[in-house]
Amino acid sequence: MKKKLIALVLILAIVSGSLFAAGAKEAAPTGKTNLVWALWDTALVTYYEPLINAYQAKNPNVTIEMLDLGSADFQTMLSTQLTGGDNTIDIISVKDIPGYSTMIRAGQLLPLNDYVVQEGIDTSVYGGIIDQITVGGKFYALPFRSDFWVVYYNKDVFDAAGIAYPGNNMTLKEYDALARKVVSGSGANKIYGAHYHTWRSAVQLFGVLDGKNSIVGGEYAFLEPTYQLILDEMRDGVAMDYGTAKTTSTHYSGVFENGSVAMLNMGSWFLSTVIADIKSGKADIKNWGIVKYPHPDGVAEGTTLGTITSLAVNAKSRNQQASLDFIKFVTGAEGAEIIASTGTIPAIRTEAVLDAISSMAGFPQDDASREALKVTKTFLEMPLDERSADIEVVLNANHDNIMTRNTSIRDGLAKMSREVQAILNR
Repeated sequence: MKKKLIALVLILAIVSGSLFAAGAKEAAPTGKTNLVWALWDTALVTYYEPLINAYQAKNPNVTIEMLDLGSADFQTMLSTQLTGGDNTIDIISVKDIPGYSTMIRAGQLLPLNDYVVQEGIDTSVYGGIIDQITVGGKFYALPFRSDFWVVYYNKDVFDAAGIAYPGNNMTLKEYDALARKVVSGSGANKIYGAHYHTWRSAVQLFGVLDGKNSIVGGEYAFLEPTYQLILDEMRDGVAMDYGTAKTTSTHYSGVFENGSVAMLNMGSWFLSTVIADIKSGKADIKNWGIVKYPHPDGVAEGTTLGTITSLAVNAKSRNQQASLDFIKFVTGAEGAEIIASTGTIPAIRTEAVLDAISSMAGFPQDDASREALKVTKTFLEMPLDERSADIEVVLNANHDNIMTRNTSIRDGLAKMSREVQAILNR
C-alpha cells in the first residue's frame, strides 16, 4: 500500500510539473496560436520535428509544443491530466486501442466525422481502419503511422534450393507448401522453411483475415485449421518447435538474420532493424526481400494485420479548429511523405511514400518488395473493445497451452471460447 501511495504521489508530482510547463509555455507571441501535442519519446522518434517544422513553415501563425509524457506510463499520465478536465493539451497521440477506448468512454476526444466530411478527407486511404475504430457511428482519431505484417525471406536459401521466391499473392496453404519445399539440413546446419514467433498474433491472426470472425468475438473454433497447419509444420521440422523457441528465448530477428530460416512472418517494424543490422555487420544475411502476407483462399491479395498510431483532439481544447488542421496535415499525404522520409511506415502509402520507403539505403531493390508495401485491407491486431485487455490474457494463456501441446487444439479453443465468453457476459 505504501509503495502504491508513493507511486501515486510521484505521478501527481510529474503531472503537476507537466501542467506548469504547459501553462508556462501556453502564452504564444501576439497573433499566434500555440498548440500542445501530447506524445512520447521525443528524443527517439525521428519524425516529430520534421512534421512540426513543415507545418509551421506553412502556418507561421501557429506554434506546436511537444509535451512528452513518457512511453511506459503515457496513457496513465495522459488520463490523469484529461480526467481533471485539462484544456491545455490540444492534440493527443493515441498509442493503442485500449487507451483510445478509455478516452472515448470518458468523453475526452472530439468526434471527427463532421470535420472529415467538411474537409472532404478520403478515409478509404487508411485501408479500412476507420471502420474498425468507429464507435456508435463516430470516430475520434485519424491514423498517421501504421505497421503491418509481411513475409521476410532469404533469397540465398531459395537460390541454393533452386526454388522460386515467394510471391505477393500466396494463400496460407501455398505458404505452407513452399516452406516444406525449402527446409533443409539438420542440427547446427538446419534451415527451417518458416518461423513463428511465440506471440499469439503470429499464429492466431491468420484466421481473421477473411473478415468473418473476430479475435474478440468469443468463439474460436475457426482457428483450428490454422493451429493444425502450424503445429504440423513444427511436428515435421519445417518450423522451429514452439516450446524450443520459448524456453531458449529465441528472438525472430536472430534466426532470420543468421540465415537459419527461409521465411518469417513479421511486422513492417522489422524492416529498419534488418537494414541497420546488415549495415553494421551484425546480420549474416545479405540477400533478402519481402512479400505480402499469406491469406486464406478467397481473400484479396494485400489483406493483412496491423497496428496504428493515431492523432485526436482533446474535447476540452481551446484551439480545436487549429488542432484539426494540424491533424489533417500530419495524417494526410504530405505528412505521410515526411514520415516515410525518416524510415517510418506511415498510415497512407501513396506512390511518393512507396518511393521514399523503397529507395531507403538497404531496402531490397526488387519490384516484389516494393509491391509488398501496398496494402489492400488491414485488420487491427486487437480490435476496439473495452474488454480487450482481459481478453488478451485469456488468448495468450490458451495459445501457450495449445502450442506446447498441453492440450489438444480443439479442447484449447473450447476453453478459450468459454473464458472469453465469461468476460463478454460480465
